[in-house]
Amino acid sequence: MHEFLIATEIVDFGDNAIRNLAQELRQAASDDVSIAAATFRWVRDNVQHSLDHQRTEVTCRASDVLHAGTGYCYAKSHLLAALLRANKIPAGFCYQRLTVSDDQPPYCLHGLNAVYLADFGWYRIDARGNKPGVDAQFVPPIEQLAFSTEDAGEMDFLEIWPQPLPIVLRALQTASSVQELANCLPDAVPHEMETMRKSATASVLGD
Repeated sequence: MHEFLIATEIVDFGDNAIRNLAQELRQAASDDVSIAAATFRWVRDNVQHSLDHQRTEVTCRASDVLHAGTGYCYAKSHLLAALLRANKIPAGFCYQRLTVSDDQPPYCLHGLNAVYLADFGWYRIDARGNKPGVDAQFVPPIEQLAFSTEDAGEMDFLEIWPQPLPIVLRALQTASSVQELANCLPDAVPHEMETMRKSATASVLGD
């Protein structure tokens, strides 16, 4: 579980602003479940999804997401993990493969989180931001994610990664604008995810 609690260059919860916010969220809650719920809702509702709000900045590192107040789904998951880990709550990264639009190819990865709660085990949450047709909530043990994977080619990847996928970081760090990122979103199929899993430590949902 240690790997789901550590700070990294991307999940940089040593940053003072992240630590201060994590402390505020902890003080307003009574236990890990309520801390996790408050943290999820804060990131979901207070950090703008870059594309939904027509922002231009591409953020990646958790502290940059908090400072800018915006991020793509991947970046928002980096901030959520950082805030949870700052309060010693294990958090990891999960991915879905979704159609980009109109329920047909092409596909892209969608980033979300899993949090470990003693009473429920690993529980997936999606703080990408709600809008008409998207209603992600924190209601353990029931998952209420932003998106379902119902169309051909879509899928849930069950791995819980301790760090964001390299292909996701590469996309965020090389795009010069949100629109450029939107035009070249990362994608992966099962055998590619399995290859990445063999070279990294990952838990599996339901373990």
